[in-house]
Amino acid sequence: MFRREFFANFAAAGLARPAAAKPNVVLIYADDIGYGDLSCYGAKAVKTPNLDRIAQRGVRFTDAHSSSATCTPSRFSMLTGEYAWRRAGTSVLPGDARLILDPARLTWPAMMKRAGYRTGVVGKWHLGLGAGELDWNREIKPGPLEVGFDSAFLMPATGDRVPCVYVKDRYVVGLDPRDPIRVDYRKPIGEEPTGKKNPELLRMKPSFGHDMAIVNGVSRIGYMTGGKSALWDDEKMAARFAAEAGRFIEESRTEPFFLYFATHDIHVPRLPNKRFTGKTAMGPRGDAIVELDWTVGEILKKLDRLRLTDNTILMFSSDNGPVIDDGYRDDAVAKLGSHRPSGPLRGGKYSNFEAGTRVPLLLSWPARVKPGRVSDALVGQVDFFRSFSRLAGVDLKAGEAPDSQDMMPALLGEQPTGRKWLVEHARALSLRTGPYKLIEANPGPKLIVNSNTELGSATLPQLYDVSSDPGETQDLAAQMPAKVKEMTALLGQVKNGAAPL
Repeated sequence: MFRREFFANFAAAGLARPAAAKPNVVLIYADDIGYGDLSCYGAKAVKTPNLDRIAQRGVRFTDAHSSSATCTPSRFSMLTGEYAWRRAGTSVLPGDARLILDPARLTWPAMMKRAGYRTGVVGKWHLGLGAGELDWNREIKPGPLEVGFDSAFLMPATGDRVPCVYVKDRYVVGLDPRDPIRVDYRKPIGEEPTGKKNPELLRMKPSFGHDMAIVNGVSRIGYMTGGKSALWDDEKMAARFAAEAGRFIEESRTEPFFLYFATHDIHVPRLPNKRFTGKTAMGPRGDAIVELDWTVGEILKKLDRLRLTDNTILMFSSDNGPVIDDGYRDDAVAKLGSHRPSGPLRGGKYSNFEAGTRVPLLLSWPARVKPGRVSDALVGQVDFFRSFSRLAGVDLKAGEAPDSQDMMPALLGEQPTGRKWLVEHARALSLRTGPYKLIEANPGPKLIVNSNTELGSATLPQLYDVSSDPGETQDLAAQMPAKVKEMTALLGQVKNGAAPL
């Protein structure tokens, strides 16, 4: 029924197309971008004209959430439609972790492939590779190709973790077999210099951790030797990923395609290309935002040139909220100035407060979505899976995408309301329902000192009205014990998989 309605809408708008003309889907998934980091969300110290263009063409969301305040669990939840906190081993992974996605399980890309889409992933992966101890010098399997992607060009984990190489499909790019890669996350390999023992070799020094293997003058997490011909160039990474994403779009232009483009920017180490140096007064973090916006512009230009823009659903979001100092001395704190990466929200990456998971979300689809909309609907990235299964006409079986809800009317700006409740995951679980947010009791440190990020820890549950108090300044738990009890019970139902939708 939905497909008939969908193409009838095209005809009514004078945009009738052949029945096979499914919309392309491109998700640009940034790293560590905060709610207040884009000019379309109010930033003044940095301009993001290409991202603003997406907002102008479609819908800008004010209450959209990643599934977690850190990267690996957000990516897991988005691609599986299941909250990562339900599964052990889904926290932030080391660079040599095994694949945490089950190849036997339906994923978002596998569902799109079932619907006739060509699927590709470019950029940051950080979901593990292989099934055991990985030999980076041989075929790397299982990986993205085993969980629904037709092609892959990626960094295995993060820019601050070894191995610092690209993987295309199942092999390291540019590897010389005479110089094999060795990776160890437990102990140093041989007598290779490290950031801890040889700080004089570094061009960017760590502020905490990040003092192991040195690659391109930057010390990373983990130890690595070999693979010299395959090492990435940090300053050229954004352009390389943009080119690979553009290549996938070009090669897929005659068929419907789904591209998951996960940028490295603005994750540490922040080493934007020299042409972006000094574009802001905020140092490398601000300049990396400019580079990210340029990357988005490259995708916009590619879609425009191939005349694919009209029938492409283009989305932009982030895996978690912002962090200022995340392990390197890059002047991010000293040069922050009046810029507020979290906007009016409290907290950031790692935090139970709103800025941990409330992130930018932009969506454009010129053929269907009216331009210039702002939506206050409560939506989560965990909902992308089931929402797009509806759009693609794929019926999901019991147990598939169990935490994902069909939010497509809200995502397209056609319905002003979204979820009735949503779980935020950081050090503890939080529950959003209506204007209220409950944070579970979670004793622990109050602050990440280096980045001055409040974690939202407390020995008792906290309750906030985030509609009138988005900065979570007034804890209402003592004043509203009945609401705390009600929401605690609902969160218990969510944990048991029995919450009403």
